[in-house]
Amino acid sequence: MIQILLTEDQLSPSQCESFIADDAAGGHVIFIGTVRNNTSKKTVLYLDFEAYGSMAEKEMKKIAEQAASKFNVFHIVIHHRIGKLKIGEIPVIIGVSSAHRKAAFEACEYCIDTLKESVPIWKKEFFEDGEVWVAAHP
Repeated sequence: MIQILLTEDQLSPSQCESFIADDAAGGHVIFIGTVRNNTSKKTVLYLDFEAYGSMAEKEMKKIAEQAASKFNVFHIVIHHRIGKLKIGEIPVIIGVSSAHRKAAFEACEYCIDTLKESVPIWKKEFFEDGEVWVAAHP
């Protein structure tokens, strides 16, 4: 089973953990990305995420389907937040469950790496002396 969410609302690690729960799973992996307070020795005030919504959701689903097939996992959840996020807030959660831990770790890593490369979500970092777009995707 796959669950995809792109939202302006706060993300819930416990909701993601509940979705991937499975008694047949020997491994559950959750990646929680958080907004850090610095980049390249510059103080970050906040981040702003924008997305091409329908395309982003379609691409996230495609990534989850590929990971599920490639790594033979039971459940995958990919939640991403858009809008203004403060330091410590969560912009992305990826969760995977599988029979064995190695597949869960590999699938989770595949999902976050591929998401950052191919999903049309853009991040702008705001500093005391300006702002910059980071890692714009196609």
